[in-house]
Amino acid sequence: MRKKLIAGNWKMYKTIPETEELIKAVLKEALPKGVGIAICPPFTSLMAAASLLKGSGIHLGAQNMSENDEGAFTGEISWKMLKSAGCDMVILGHSERRQYYGETNEKVNAKARKALANGLTPIVCVGETLQEREGGVMEKVVGGQIRGCLAGFSAPDVESLVIAYEPVWAIGTGRNATPEQAQSVHAFIRGLVSELHSAATAEKIVIQYGGSVKPDNAANLLCQHDIDGALVGGACLKAESFGAIIRAAGV
Repeated sequence: MRKKLIAGNWKMYKTIPETEELIKAVLKEALPKGVGIAICPPFTSLMAAASLLKGSGIHLGAQNMSENDEGAFTGEISWKMLKSAGCDMVILGHSERRQYYGETNEKVNAKARKALANGLTPIVCVGETLQEREGGVMEKVVGGQIRGCLAGFSAPDVESLVIAYEPVWAIGTGRNATPEQAQSVHAFIRGLVSELHSAATAEKIVIQYGGSVKPDNAANLLCQHDIDGALVGGACLKAESFGAIIRAAGV
């Protein structure tokens, strides 16, 4: 049985003092056992977060990383830096990275390879725009992202990463896919992984849903057969709402 994973993507929010306040509040929440939890704050807050999360069992993730080990890449962050700050996970290929910074499937593939090779679990994001969904090309778009981002990966590699399906039209808009819509795409992704590797690999991979996940819709989303957790945006910035979503995963 796949273990559900709830990850909070803080995006460009929270100073170091605010990070400390929020994490302390999250740790006071009644969090169920048996649910994986990850917190992904900004780079500047990673070490403060790592200190507070030590011994809690909560994973620490970054929101991006370079595909390079080191070098003259101003403004970039390497896997070495993330690991030294206490990270064991990293979000890659988020739609905002694709939209605003031109990240391609090939770029995400290189970053995911580097992460896996160095002990970081990548959360690889995929998802279609509203225009693509309404145009009937969702499967073509999402399938192309899966094939491109995971090109050349072995079955053990695929089993070691997380896929986050985030319909772009639902991120930060307050509008989310219905549980049935989300389940349909998750089943499609799992079927594609089965086609690319095997049914056994497809059954092991964790596929999260992201896109305006909130306490009032989390339970209906998380009870779907192929939805293995959530990549949470705005609702993770308050301990009460993040805790409520985690508890919904533990039901």
